Amino acid sequence: MTSKAIYPGTFDPMTNGHLDLVTRASLMFDHVILAIAASPSKKPLFSLDERVALATQVTSHLDNVEVLGFSELMAHFAAHQNANILVRGLRAVSDFEYELQLANMNRHLMPTLESVFLMPSEEWSFISSSLVKEVARHGGDIAPFLPDVVTQALMAKLAAA
Repeated sequence: MTSKAIYPGTFDPMTNGHLDLVTRASLMFDHVILAIAASPSKKPLFSLDERVALATQVTSHLDNVEVLGFSELMAHFAAHQNANILVRGLRAVSDFEYELQLANMNRHLMPTLESVFLMPSEEWSFISSSLVKEVARHGGDIAPFLPDVVTQALMAKLAAA
């Protein structure tokens, strides 16, 4: 039996923390879908197509990782992809309560869907996409936190705004 996992998120933009998690997930599962949520309510800086393109570039060295955009309920997306594992990152205790609620709701909607929680590597444990965008907006150095192609795209996006 092959294992198929989904690592969902908004990835606006994809950080080195995200890359760390998807890389580690690719070593644990036969196939990993990096599922990028449309998330219009979050008002993403990058369009869904831009986020998919950036994530595809960043993960191109991972042969068993596929990048897909989605706009439906995660449980429905997982069912359509024949996946029964969700990979989620937990940066801090504060993430746990929300992730527990999400995992329980997803399991209610799709009883065979299991959530697997990974802790980020220590060097990335404090990074979030929103924090990186805030640092960039105020002229801080974001290069250590993002893949190079994402740093370039974020700086170009902010310069054009």
